[in-house]
Amino acid sequence: MTLLNEVMHRPLDAGYAEAAARKERGEAPRRTVTGVVALLVLAVVLGLVTVSAARQLRAPQPGVVAARELLVDEIVSRRAQLAERTQTNADLQASIDGLRDEALASTDPDSVAQLTEDGLSNGTIAARGPGIVVKVENGPRADEEPAALVQDSDLQMLVNALWASGAEAIAVNDQRLTSTTAIRSAGSAILVDLVGVSAPYEVVAIGGKNDLETGLARSSAARQLSALGSQYGIKTSVSTRDEMTVPAGPTRVLFSAGPVGKDNGEG
Repeated sequence: MTLLNEVMHRPLDAGYAEAAARKERGEAPRRTVTGVVALLVLAVVLGLVTVSAARQLRAPQPGVVAARELLVDEIVSRRAQLAERTQTNADLQASIDGLRDEALASTDPDSVAQLTEDGLSNGTIAARGPGIVVKVENGPRADEEPAALVQDSDLQMLVNALWASGAEAIAVNDQRLTSTTAIRSAGSAILVDLVGVSAPYEVVAIGGKNDLETGLARSSAARQLSALGSQYGIKTSVSTRDEMTVPAGPTRVLFSAGPVGKDNGEG
């Protein structure tokens, strides 16, 4: 209660009250030139010390910079290795397919034709033909506004609309979509079959040009992309091509699925 009484009845500290009383009586000490100069010097020194401390705190430490550069070099090196080994795998797979077709050509040519057709359907061999290219770009404020970034769900919706419109082969930034391909996000990055892709996103769809263009224009994906463009500045453009090529996708090994009528190894 004593503390409450002091706060209620004597809110001003005694020292401040005495200084205020002296000022009212004209007894307040006058500031001298020396005092003003000393005060200014002290303010400048404190400001310089504060700025210097702030710069030291904001400046990256040498150890952090070196570790970051080492990590960047490691990432670049690993990406180069991945690209090299991916190409090696593709070349070996093409060689295997060629030897297989050569061996079957004389004994079972129908099987060669069936394997080629199956490869086109499941995306394990490259395909070419007419079609359309849909290019989707982030909005101009993507660095400041996350909603202006193209999301994995936007690409999923676009790809599904193209399949529904009659697409026979699709690739996103040269990543072929197969029967097991997933488009998803990992943080702010978008992965297509576990391979990172970045904007602008170029979706290539092979099929009937008129059917693809008309089907996409009538789909809910077109309306959604139009709304994203109006609200966040995400740009979408569609162009047709008479001849395009999409690369082959990776060959998948099935561990659980098998043809009907055969034992799949389950107990």
